[in-house]
Amino acid sequence: MWHTLIIRLMSQAVRPRQHHTAAIVRSPPPTRGAPPDMTGPDTTTQQPEENLEPLHISEQRLERAMAHLDGISRDLFAFLHTPKRTISVFFPVQMDDSSVRIFEGHRVLHNRVLGAGKGGIRYHPAVTVDEVRFLATLMTWKCALIGVPFGGAKGGVACDVKSLSRGELRRITRRFIAELGDNIGPHTDIPAPDLYTDEQTIAWIYDTYDAMHPGRNNLPVVTGKPLDMGGSAGRVEATGRGVLYATERTLSQKLVAGRTSLKGARVVIQGFGNVGAVAARLFRDHGAVVVAISDSQGGIFREQGIDLETASAYKKSHGTLVGLPDTLSISNETLLELECDILIPAALSNAICRDNAGRIRAKLIVEAANGPITPAADDILYARNIPVVPDILANAGGVTVSYFEWVQNIENEQWELAAVNDKLKNKMSHAVDEVVDEWRMLQQRHEQNGEETDENTLSADLRTAALAIAIKRLAKVTLERGIWP
Repeated sequence: MWHTLIIRLMSQAVRPRQHHTAAIVRSPPPTRGAPPDMTGPDTTTQQPEENLEPLHISEQRLERAMAHLDGISRDLFAFLHTPKRTISVFFPVQMDDSSVRIFEGHRVLHNRVLGAGKGGIRYHPAVTVDEVRFLATLMTWKCALIGVPFGGAKGGVACDVKSLSRGELRRITRRFIAELGDNIGPHTDIPAPDLYTDEQTIAWIYDTYDAMHPGRNNLPVVTGKPLDMGGSAGRVEATGRGVLYATERTLSQKLVAGRTSLKGARVVIQGFGNVGAVAARLFRDHGAVVVAISDSQGGIFREQGIDLETASAYKKSHGTLVGLPDTLSISNETLLELECDILIPAALSNAICRDNAGRIRAKLIVEAANGPITPAADDILYARNIPVVPDILANAGGVTVSYFEWVQNIENEQWELAAVNDKLKNKMSHAVDEVVDEWRMLQQRHEQNGEETDENTLSADLRTAALAIAIKRLAKVTLERGIWP
């Protein structure tokens, strides 16, 4: 049965589902200075509370994409939605004050159809196994879409980095990797840095794994390593640089009325960590004006543009951007609703939801973070003609250069920065073109069809087009490999 269903998927033509008229005839974006508005009546008080559980959102997204593919069954849905392996560990760590604390860690390997698992390890107090599974699923789509031979994986430890010493973080890291044991490896599951982890964390991971597996070339077991330990030039900036390349290519596709380049574009960035800070600098260097940025404590706004070097120095000395002289301090919520050309959510998930999507005044949203927009918000933004470059495309620069690092480690090579950036730009540009072509095909077929639909059918936005491409590729390789035994 499985084999027959996959064959049907690959042999039959894509048949788009029908859509509500509101998904075809869309209102123009709000003009500069106009108050935010939302297409259709405000139904917030008439609907149940939005379900923000990660696995529920993942399932919604998958169902939306699969609705546009003919021959997909619940069997394939379960295969694509269910992780291959989930590991949860609880381990003791001796703290600096000699007390012993128990920490909880998770590693999820979602899919290995295309190759070894690939995904970061994050440290955050709110880490849960469901969140890690959701992020591992995103990595599966991301790798399939961008065209690197990896499957999706993710890991995390529930801890507050800001309250831990360097020595405590080192012991947590080493113990977590020791607990994972042979469940990670250069050809099975390859970690990388993520939220509140960095090159130093990855160096500890590599050293721990190398001590447990002597006599091998263990460099490919992790990516995001320091440059002098086998890391790749450009890896630290890769995600932010990928956001830049994806945005430039999207604009060149004329998806935003009146704007085909970054020159003079007003940019708002939520989040000023590695990705947000790198993106801010690169966007400014390519002619954009960064008018607002934020961290976890709040944001700052300056109409003429923010001096990013001054902002970085202020944050380093004060621990926050809030209060920077010659800027207006605002909340993160207000920042998201500022009028701008490009909004880049580069912080945590679900920042834009049903409650605030109607007040967003950006002309284009580029998801540098994972899952910053909920499915309900997607529908509202789509109806308001605000394109969203989805996370599995926009922030794929990190995993792309991780792949480059992995190849360099296996071949015992080190590429020049210019070569890495050229390869990254080519990958990102090609992926954007594919997604836009798929999206335009879906739009054309829907408009030609022009029929009413049932209430469960959702809009065919750029995210749906990207997921449809990823699913088709995974299905094709599954067919080629076959189901063993």
